[in-house]
Amino acid sequence: MKFGIVGNRSKFELPNVVQRLVSTLQQCNVEFIIDEEIVELLESKGVRLGALQTGKYEECVRGVDILIALGGDGTMLSAIRSVGAAGTPILGVNLGKLGFLAEFAPDELKSELERVIAGNYIIEERLTLEAVTPSLPGQVFHGANDIVVDKSRSARVIDIETYINGVFAVTYRGDGLIISTPTGSTAYALSNGGPIVAPAANVIGITPIAPHSLSGRPLVVPDTDVIRVIARATTNEILVSADGQEAGILEQPIEITIKKASHKMKLVKRIDRSYYDVLRAKLMWGRDARSA
Repeated sequence: MKFGIVGNRSKFELPNVVQRLVSTLQQCNVEFIIDEEIVELLESKGVRLGALQTGKYEECVRGVDILIALGGDGTMLSAIRSVGAAGTPILGVNLGKLGFLAEFAPDELKSELERVIAGNYIIEERLTLEAVTPSLPGQVFHGANDIVVDKSRSARVIDIETYINGVFAVTYRGDGLIISTPTGSTAYALSNGGPIVAPAANVIGITPIAPHSLSGRPLVVPDTDVIRVIARATTNEILVSADGQEAGILEQPIEITIKKASHKMKLVKRIDRSYYDVLRAKLMWGRDARSA
């Protein structure tokens, strides 16, 4: 088994966590490669890790059995994008605030790594999305959480015609539209009133952003459906993003087609920790504030 190690170099805890991680892997006599920029950061702080196999970020992501991503959910999403169709399983260590995707805490890193090395873990496969638009020919955008059509910098609402498998469904009028995976149901979609969807569900969520109508409700469709949206605005620009990364500010009207991607993301998970455990711990799901 070979591990790759990448991380968010802006995180204060990173040097300490990397030292503990490297020590554990060496004690277990496991092969690994670490992002050379992380090593350079530690050396600039006077920390010497000794002789290690280092490489560029891309080398750490490909050609390994498991990728360890140190950071928050942004770091995880970046790692998922980089892995792409290669399908390398990702083990996320949370150095951020919420860390819904990066489920392992730094203080459990040693014990969990030993479990993983011993084979006591599961790999959870999750749906991802892909989107194309005639406005940007030849480009395909991938989202582990979501694809978002937004009104950009304008204060005015936009109209978004929504088609399912070529059949007109509804026109949403508001600030935008979120097309989300089950994983993304606890991200931006949740903040806009979308439902929480278990990650194993084979569905895609469609959630309006600040709909200018009492009847503008979220919609859940099978992941075999193809969603096409046509967005129009009184101003000239509409923003399209994938997992919070700007794909482009496009002149309207724009047309985008979103569907299930051909590849899935793979996350390393504990055998004894369920999705609902994570919901309760990180989103305080079901907690009664009156009893706090």
